[in-house]
Amino acid sequence: MFVCKHCAGHFEAEAVIDANGNEFCCNGCKNVYAYLKSQGLSEFYSKLKKGEQNLAKPSSKHFDKQSAGSMFSKLLRRDENSPFICELEVLISGIHCPACIWLNERALSNLEGVLELNISATTSKARVLFDERKTALEEILNLIIAIGYDPKPFNEVNGAKNSLSREHYARLIVALACSMNIMWVAIAVYSGYFEGLSTGAKKILHFAEFVLASPPVFYTASVFYRSALSSLKLRQINMDVNVSLGILSVYFYSVYAMLSGSEQVYFDSACMLVTFIFTGKFLQTKATQKAAQELENISSLFVEQVMSVKNNSRIPSISEFKPCDVSEVKSGDFVLLRSGERAMIDGVVLSGEASVDNSSINGESVPVGISKDDALLSGALCAEGSVIYKATSSFQGSFLNKLSKLLSNASFARAQIEELANKISSHFGWAILALCVASFVFWSVANISAWSGASAFGIAISVLVIACPCALSLATPIATLVAMGTSTKRLVIFKDAKVLETLAKCDIIAFDKTGTLSKANLKVLSEQRFLPFDDEALLVLASASTHPISKAVASYILENALSPFRQDALENIQNIAGKGITATYKGVKIAGGSAAFVKSLGASLADDTQGSSEYYFMYDNKLVARFFLDDELREGAKASIKELKKMGLKVLMLSGDKQIVASKVASELGIDESHGELNPEQKALLIKELQKSANVVMVGDGINDILALKSANVGIAMGSGASVSVGVSDVVLLRDELGDLVFALRLAKKTFKVIKENLFISLVYNALSIPLAMAGFIIPLFAAISMSFSSLLVVLNSLRLKGRL
Repeated sequence: MFVCKHCAGHFEAEAVIDANGNEFCCNGCKNVYAYLKSQGLSEFYSKLKKGEQNLAKPSSKHFDKQSAGSMFSKLLRRDENSPFICELEVLISGIHCPACIWLNERALSNLEGVLELNISATTSKARVLFDERKTALEEILNLIIAIGYDPKPFNEVNGAKNSLSREHYARLIVALACSMNIMWVAIAVYSGYFEGLSTGAKKILHFAEFVLASPPVFYTASVFYRSALSSLKLRQINMDVNVSLGILSVYFYSVYAMLSGSEQVYFDSACMLVTFIFTGKFLQTKATQKAAQELENISSLFVEQVMSVKNNSRIPSISEFKPCDVSEVKSGDFVLLRSGERAMIDGVVLSGEASVDNSSINGESVPVGISKDDALLSGALCAEGSVIYKATSSFQGSFLNKLSKLLSNASFARAQIEELANKISSHFGWAILALCVASFVFWSVANISAWSGASAFGIAISVLVIACPCALSLATPIATLVAMGTSTKRLVIFKDAKVLETLAKCDIIAFDKTGTLSKANLKVLSEQRFLPFDDEALLVLASASTHPISKAVASYILENALSPFRQDALENIQNIAGKGITATYKGVKIAGGSAAFVKSLGASLADDTQGSSEYYFMYDNKLVARFFLDDELREGAKASIKELKKMGLKVLMLSGDKQIVASKVASELGIDESHGELNPEQKALLIKELQKSANVVMVGDGINDILALKSANVGIAMGSGASVSVGVSDVVLLRDELGDLVFALRLAKKTFKVIKENLFISLVYNALSIPLAMAGFIIPLFAAISMSFSSLLVVLNSLRLKGRL
């Protein structure tokens, strides 16, 4: 019988021997061992500890460029600004302990081109950000195989989740069934003490208890033992170490007592310990899974194929559209959306009419009609009709994919308070072991009996079991998970758990005006024309910009047009975000934008503003017209501002409009401080200045808000805003309602409050229960019940976040 040097598996076949005489069960194990040694990763085996490995056999897979692309290319996300930067989500099969995570992180981080790496201990999902110019996809996959693990597309994990759930149910049923039966036997044993029971009958009953206690101790509780071993391998002590020692000590002491003929055995206590603790963990797991499922709803909207035609010079006919992988659609391609299909790519309708349901992305239950020139957002479901639209982004850059990415990455980041709680709980186990030994020594030496009647051994077990770092470890993650699930139902998307904590601590909230406090539904009130010009020049220039003011001017000119205009007459277009746009029209230089922008181009302006938004147009370096526009404020904006001020937040408004316009809107909304005539850089600088004395939230919607959103402690984007602003934000309000902003802030503050309550519950519980257990007031059975109850109390307290805020 041989033992493999790598996987520690026993085998009888002829061994594979390396140059140093090490024996392996197969060439795969030999190659993995050699690779780890050559890369300086032999420390992995010391973390596992010899003889305690539970490694899977190395996979014989090998990926080339074609096979890697066919299996994983759909899961790659590319940065639109840096197309060589790729993000891959992959399931690493075979991870079962912290040592496995350590090995994968070390190996992959050493690979040239890997920029960022995160591995989730709960799902075995890895997120790898890499530069494909330095590292190919197949190199990453083959490296995972080389160190003994198996990379799989992450969507294959669903089956594993279901089997894990079935395994949990099986363990729970075994524990409950054995506990119910062992209690009947225990009642007979205890009754015998008073009514008389023969020695032979007692031995039979003790053996029956032994038989009934063994399945829960060795099957149901095996999850605790695996976790305890993994913790000890890393020289740490978690809650499962204490639980495992308690269960096994009670069980094997009872085996000794049974074999030696002692009248006192504790098989019933061992069985009930397992049942109560596992039931508590089972309920925690169910609550956690339910909350986690809230975060996966958007991913369920994805489909793999759409009907598409590559970009060409004309709108294709229906018969020309062919099924195409959604990842292959590029900006400028044509897409056909039919009844019952969901849009996967953002775009603009070219022909056809349809009724689309946007409820999955913005909560609007009433379908809306779309036709030529209307925008179509990814995630919309076509309820009736069909349209041909032109993609304005790839799938990677689509609104729906960016939301999915926000949710997908949420599980990797931890709040600072959670990291603090984990540090406390990591030292907690050693302290409990010391107190357990001290209790055993004291009660063994003392000539007094405990109030509960328990022996020194029983008191030591009670101390081991009742101490609950589990509640401390659960305090933050369960609260943040429930909070993020609750917000997702409200269509408020948080980037990660850290955002909740940061948002709860913010003191100042700054708003962009257009599209955030207002509806961005601007209309031209009046115009002034100083010199004659070609209306087509203004129309095509304004149409080339995505700014709400430019779009409103384009609509106004189009409504008053007497003849059709050409849309391809511009050259040398330069779009300056938040300022204006310049271009060449039929050889003539033209420009349009804000007052400050045209002044920078040499225009002379009269200071006679009407207190409304303005748009200026220059033709051949001369100011030829200006337009006065007005916008409608969002419903509930005033009430939301009032609520935010009640919460103690200082509210500001930042705008690119003239100060007189900004002051007028701020006064109407009850905002005390407003800043006008700010370009995107000035907004960001103002945010940074405010951050010197406070934490700042920035709320915006457009491209001109990106710098400010990234500069703020928390950036919040309206869902209807530019897709790129959604991508850089920490929170997205899909329904475009400012009431949801108030909800997000209340949720963050309440979550932080619940986390503090959870920490208080766990710390107070341990401060009271441990001394009582050491004093002999609590028997092991009640210790197990108490420990499970403290964890459940933390979970139930966190579930309050599902209620009304």
